[in-house]
Amino acid sequence: MEPVTYLCHPFMSALSKNTAFQVQLSTRQIIKMAAPISLAILIPQINFVTNNIFLGHYSKQALAVAGLTGVYYLIFSAVGYGLNNGLQALIARRAGENRPEEIGKLFSQSVFIGLSISLLGILLTYTVTPHMFGYFITDTERLKQAITFCQIRIWGLPFLYVYQMRNALLVGTNQSRYLAGGALAEAATNILLDYLLIFGHGGFPQMGLNGAAVSSIIAEVTGLLVVYLIIWQKGISRQLHLFKNFKWDGYNARLIFTLSAPLIFQHGMSLLSWEYFFLLIDAHGEIALAVSNTMRNILGLAGIVIWAFGSTTNAMVSNLIGQGKQNRVWLLIRKIMGLSFGSAVVIAILLNLFPQWLLAAYGQSGEFVAQAIPCLRVLSVAILTMSISVVFLNSVVGSGNSRVSMLIEMLALVLYCVYIYLTLDKFYLSITYGWMSEWLYWLGLFVPSFLYMRSGKWKNKVI
Repeated sequence: MEPVTYLCHPFMSALSKNTAFQVQLSTRQIIKMAAPISLAILIPQINFVTNNIFLGHYSKQALAVAGLTGVYYLIFSAVGYGLNNGLQALIARRAGENRPEEIGKLFSQSVFIGLSISLLGILLTYTVTPHMFGYFITDTERLKQAITFCQIRIWGLPFLYVYQMRNALLVGTNQSRYLAGGALAEAATNILLDYLLIFGHGGFPQMGLNGAAVSSIIAEVTGLLVVYLIIWQKGISRQLHLFKNFKWDGYNARLIFTLSAPLIFQHGMSLLSWEYFFLLIDAHGEIALAVSNTMRNILGLAGIVIWAFGSTTNAMVSNLIGQGKQNRVWLLIRKIMGLSFGSAVVIAILLNLFPQWLLAAYGQSGEFVAQAIPCLRVLSVAILTMSISVVFLNSVVGSGNSRVSMLIEMLALVLYCVYIYLTLDKFYLSITYGWMSEWLYWLGLFVPSFLYMRSGKWKNKVI
């Protein structure tokens, strides 16, 4: 379904003169918004990488299993990310229109929707997931560890979703600087508890892989509590009427779901296809699985700045349209794309200059490094393509056309899944060829996103 549209907005005549929530088209504004978002994205990636570094030193099997289970949880995280993106576009549009009273209504409904989806995720993990894993994972011990880990880790989902809604609120209202506090608290908690629970230090039980699951949940709860304390202390909850109308609102709930549903489906399918990739990698052996998990970590870290620019694109495009400045959207896209691609070039150079040093952090050597370095070269090219594609795809989302972005994603995923099936399963090529699927995927996102934005069909969309 397309988002609700109007010829003119009924509240436009009642706009406040306050423009605190409106963005300005400048490089400084872009960086000012993107930098805290980078930190907020960095922290979950640090948590993933920290878990895997500790697990790599704990045992190679634990690191291999973490590849399967990590992507599984990311699937549900991506669902929340889709809801977050839809909400962010709506909040940014209301901020551009100077309607702060509507922002609190949107936020409360997103919390209700997020908690409902998290309950569904928990039920699926205890009923469907064991059978799905059993179909692909042949090693009995690895299967048992994967199922147990997921059934512990999934209980962090409600806290993660509410945490993601906080991101949408602060980014959408041009207050991303407040993201840092909760993110830092989450990272510190996760690192400390990983050390204590995985290895059993400080009198704690040695929990191994499951220790990483428990530490991640507690870290998410900690980050959530800290950031909402900041929101309350800064008066943001009062300013945006967050809890004034904390009750079910059918109109705003439908509005959020109409815009977010395609994004939820889009991001969920994207991560599901990545889980399919890892399940195919499982047949190539434990080393290949551990290498691919490491590549996933590196891609996540390398993509922090890029995804921050993508989130900034979403919010700023929507905000500009809310201000009635559609004619300036292309200038904004070009500015953000230049910053994103420049960052990607620096990252790609660093990855290729110091690959052994980077891989040494995971405590592996020999055949692991021999398989990992060619994959790293492939990944560096994918990062360059990703830096442009993410900006254009998020400009489509920010314009309010989430159905179009979903169709673009589905096209790219079909190409991706066909490719990995042929290379990893049918012809059983090395994982280096499998990781070349990232090239195809990001190109599949860029071309139609660019063509759609160039067409100008998005200019009259009002959400």
